[in-house]
Amino acid sequence: MKTDDFNFDLPERLVAQYPVQERGTSRLFVLNRSTGQYEHSMTAELARFIEPGTVMVFNDTKVRKARLFGTAIETGAVVEFLLLEPVIDSTGKVDAALILGLNEQERQEGEAQTSGTEAGGSRLWRVMTSKVKRQRKGRRYAFPEGMQGVIAEELGEERVVEFSEPVTEAYLERNGHIPLPPYIKRNDEADDAQRYQTVYARNTGSAACPTAGLHFTPGLLDSLRERGIELRWVTLHVGLGTFLPVRSETVENHIMHEEWYHVPQETAEAVKKAKAEGRKVLSVGTTSLRTLEAASQAGELKAGSGS
Repeated sequence: MKTDDFNFDLPERLVAQYPVQERGTSRLFVLNRSTGQYEHSMTAELARFIEPGTVMVFNDTKVRKARLFGTAIETGAVVEFLLLEPVIDSTGKVDAALILGLNEQERQEGEAQTSGTEAGGSRLWRVMTSKVKRQRKGRRYAFPEGMQGVIAEELGEERVVEFSEPVTEAYLERNGHIPLPPYIKRNDEADDAQRYQTVYARNTGSAACPTAGLHFTPGLLDSLRERGIELRWVTLHVGLGTFLPVRSETVENHIMHEEWYHVPQETAEAVKKAKAEGRKVLSVGTTSLRTLEAASQAGELKAGSGS
């Protein structure tokens, strides 16, 4: 299947550069697939379109301030770094010698133990950079608060940076920037730290927000519960694949990148029970959907972590 078959024109004037003033007041287009009839509504009215008894599955990942700006020590050029995840070994410890040496099982076991959010931080991070071809192994950078970093490895379009001190969530909160999507043509602002998170975000680790969830408010979640809709949670840390365009001529040749996920036991049981009783399971956004797909074996959702 040709990648070009999916191209279409989207006028820039139709791409909102700021969210609506009040969360949850976006418009909602509703299509009845059986009759072809449609109506225009608002996201605040979502509950009336969903059958009671439905299990809705949300992604509770939280976006970290993953964008850092560094200055190349040799040239003085300012370079943007997008921190994707810490580099870890099969015991959950950072180990530069194993950057390229992990087999798939070892890497997944390490990710399951840390999920990229260990409080002590990490000195080694997988990153994306601006002007990536210029960022070569051995190049050094200065970051805020006296932090320095050096490119330790080149991994295709990624780099591995070794920092002089562990980069913690607290450090990123002070010095990082929210990584807005590439179709937002502006710098991040103070309000984005709150608006570019879902109201139920709690597990830090994403380099991008699961955007379908941005429309939900505490009031909307309450209205879903009141209608007899069951709310359940998974965690998928959105990573590199969100930012990379499909460059291959055919869709089948595009290399998909992996993302860490976790399915709680109570979510797996709720989905299994709903399916057994003929009730619907509704994924909120593509990240929740691909988590359920990846964690399913022989048609049954399994609790646990993976990628």
